[in-house]
Amino acid sequence: MLRTILIAALGVLIAAVSVIGGMIIFGTSGDPPALASIGKPFESVDFSDLPALQKTPARDGTPIAFRVWPASPSVSDPKRALIAIHGSSAMSSSMHPLGKALSTLGMTVYAPDIRGHGSTGARGDIDYPGQLDDDLADFTAAVAKRQPDAELVLLGFSSGGGYALHAAATPLGKRFAHTVLLSPMLGVQSPTAHNPAQAWARPFIPRIIALALLDRVGIHAFDHLTAIAFAIDPRRADILTAHYSFALMRAFGTSDYAADLRHAASPLAVLVGGKDELFFADKFAPTVGAIRPDIPVAVVPDLSHIEMITDARAVPAIAAAIRGTDLPK
Repeated sequence: MLRTILIAALGVLIAAVSVIGGMIIFGTSGDPPALASIGKPFESVDFSDLPALQKTPARDGTPIAFRVWPASPSVSDPKRALIAIHGSSAMSSSMHPLGKALSTLGMTVYAPDIRGHGSTGARGDIDYPGQLDDDLADFTAAVAKRQPDAELVLLGFSSGGGYALHAAATPLGKRFAHTVLLSPMLGVQSPTAHNPAQAWARPFIPRIIALALLDRVGIHAFDHLTAIAFAIDPRRADILTAHYSFALMRAFGTSDYAADLRHAASPLAVLVGGKDELFFADKFAPTVGAIRPDIPVAVVPDLSHIEMITDARAVPAIAAAIRGTDLPK
């Protein structure tokens, strides 16, 4: 009887391993075609005055690459140091239009290349869960050392907005006077997620399910496998990140937007473009308000997803959120 049970159990185990292995090996898909609406707004951006990359060490010795837009000395405004987190696939240079605009308002803007992007770490991957949090803590400390009297503000765009929400709910969140979420990715299960968002990010669902199952039993050997592909312009593959590993995909965002909203340690504000093609702009207010009715949510008319960081029409609302003043109606 025992022998029969053991044979049956072994058979189940072999079948499970075979299924999971098949999902990992074959559960992928090709890269999505380039999504024009993501790249086109950058075509009109003048990058001739893009600040040079600087570097500061993370705790593991890896240089964190970043750019700085110094506050205009001619503007009288309380000292603010803004840490701006770029979106998926991108890097610090994508924040140039916004960084430049905010600097003219008296704010110093620091935009890091998040590990796995640009010039920080290995492209498309991280070394361990929680590494992005360690990097942000190290980078925040470096900014605070540069400007010890400045009020620190965290801002994140798109996937970077989801990550900024996550960060606000960690102990580090207490360091920020405000956290501003621009068109934040709240997760594929959130009411704000729009099906066309899959035109930008193509997840390898069978592989992701298999790796998540392995993660639950403490197996992380395959976390560095590719889990999602982005619809980047192939001509920009030298600067953009086309793929994320399972580890980076899970780290760069919020895994539970409702819990993070509840536990955020700094005041939050949410802004989204009225013509956002990846998310439902009109669903952010009821989605956020159902959990935290005290969090202001503003829709900036006529702006698409990327235009929230490239179009000057977004700047007044973003500046108000950074300063903690009432958002434009």
